[in-house]
Amino acid sequence: MTFNDLGIIEPILRALEQEGYTRPTPIQEQAVPILLSGKDLLGVAQTGTGKTAAFAVPILQHIYNDRQSQGRQRKIKALVVTPTRELAIQIGESFTAYGKFTGIRNTVVFGGVKQGKQIQALRNGVEVLIATPGRLLDLMNQGYISLKDIEFAVLDEADHMLDMGFIHDIRKIIAKLPSKRQSLFFSATMPKDIVELSLKILGNFERVTVSLGQATAEKVEQAVYFVSKSNKVNLLIYLLKEQSGRSVLVFSRTKHGANKIVKKLAQAAINAAAIHGNKSQTARQKALGDFKYGNLKVLIATDIAARGIDVDDLSLVVNFDLPNVPETYVHRIGRTGRASASGIAISFCDKDERPYLRDIEKLINQKVPRIPEHPFIEEVQEERISQRNQGPQKHKNQNRSRNRNKSRNSNYRGKNSRHRGNNNRNKPRGRD
Repeated sequence: MTFNDLGIIEPILRALEQEGYTRPTPIQEQAVPILLSGKDLLGVAQTGTGKTAAFAVPILQHIYNDRQSQGRQRKIKALVVTPTRELAIQIGESFTAYGKFTGIRNTVVFGGVKQGKQIQALRNGVEVLIATPGRLLDLMNQGYISLKDIEFAVLDEADHMLDMGFIHDIRKIIAKLPSKRQSLFFSATMPKDIVELSLKILGNFERVTVSLGQATAEKVEQAVYFVSKSNKVNLLIYLLKEQSGRSVLVFSRTKHGANKIVKKLAQAAINAAAIHGNKSQTARQKALGDFKYGNLKVLIATDIAARGIDVDDLSLVVNFDLPNVPETYVHRIGRTGRASASGIAISFCDKDERPYLRDIEKLINQKVPRIPEHPFIEEVQEERISQRNQGPQKHKNQNRSRNRNKSRNSNYRGKNSRHRGNNNRNKPRGRD
């Protein structure tokens, strides 16, 4: 199937062709016809599936066709709400690219920067608004944004918005939307809170589910290095020097950890920058821009800050810290396996992170290949580790055996019983 088969109009087809799009991804193939028909949509899809084009293209087409019949109106017709600044900017860039030949304007509003330029863009008139929840409500309260003309409402990465504490803001935004609208709801996971929220925004909807976990794992070449926590930086330096000249995205679990990695790399004469929530928007955008355009080869990011990273030639993803949520691993490695592309992802695993590795392998339904030799290897007896992790059942059986033995000896009493008690009291506790 091609994009032409989806019934997309010529101006947008031309833009997609210039962007190098040839065939729709599974979510685009399923979602575009539903959205062009005017129905609401619940999309269960992770980043990297091509979902931005899946909702941006139909929205642009609807606005373009309406404008042909109703004339040019610079009113906000479409609203896309997303959790992070980086992702909002990325979505704005996508609308600009896909709508290049339509004349449809979009703008992005987010916090962390002065609002003057954003207000000016709104005054100039836009048809598509991409926003983070906090700044959107702020500008609504100041009277700069009205949602009364909204015909298309998109809630993107809903589960992450809830994780970031935006639930009350989202409810306030939903309450301001016109009842007559087309609604789109996207989330990578569907816990109870997300299901309840989706029912508040969606009317008569269809559901599209794209499972990325195993698909991403299949197209991204993966490997894991067993290494002590203290040697992770040394291993990273060693690998970066081997991969000199390639673009590398490194994931840190914490903001402090990201800063520390940058500092250690600088001591090894490796230029890197970090993006996370404590960085100013200007600093984040500069680092991200330098990374996208090849002026910076190594970027250290936390998971939330990395939501908007979409780099065409990203060679390698490094999980400096393994995530404790297995779905996050899929999100991370998907940074280097965008849409139909392939990539390489390597992970560092210390002894405390081995349970995380098992959870990841269970999710992707495959074992991540081990690197058997490297200068900083931490020896791992995986068979023993596996047995220890099955410990509850093993210990349960051992306890049953001990209880049976205790029962057999329950009638034994005598001069040695006091001595046996002393031995038990002096016996060291812990593993045998």
